[in-house]
Amino acid sequence: MRILIAFASLSGNTRDLARQVRARCEAAGHEVSWIEAGIHALADAGDPRHDLYLLGSWSDNGGRTPAEMKALIAELVAAVGRPSRLAVFGTGETQWGAEYYCGAVRRIAAFFGTAHPRLEIEQMPHGERDALEIQRWTDHVLAQAQPQAPPAPGMPSETATHADPARFVA
Repeated sequence: MRILIAFASLSGNTRDLARQVRARCEAAGHEVSWIEAGIHALADAGDPRHDLYLLGSWSDNGGRTPAEMKALIAELVAAVGRPSRLAVFGTGETQWGAEYYCGAVRRIAAFFGTAHPRLEIEQMPHGERDALEIQRWTDHVLAQAQPQAPPAPGMPSETATHADPARFVA
């Protein structure tokens, strides 16, 4: 798959998280385009059409989405619309209140209406627990975003992806 990872990072925490997501995607054999909002433009990734979009952000004052991420999202929507294969990750600090924690992540996910779970990391990714959470999230999103194979010959198309094997035994 061709994957776009686009993110905004203030202190480097979200950038570190994006690097771990990128490493996992590349280890799985995917081609990754890398955009840091405020530094790169969407055009820097070449063709804006990707099979999967992974957007990451820190949360600004009051859980808001930073201006540079909003600008990148506007570029993305203008170029390709609102992609259906999109997942959101980010970092935040609970010390500012649960209602603000990873607010940008929640706002971006809601804007795109993504069905994928959000990845929210407290402050910076560190330790085995965060590493496992990042791996599991990335693997889950990659598995869910894989294009569906066409139904096998002789299999009804409406049941091919969720078929009960026993149904097809004579």
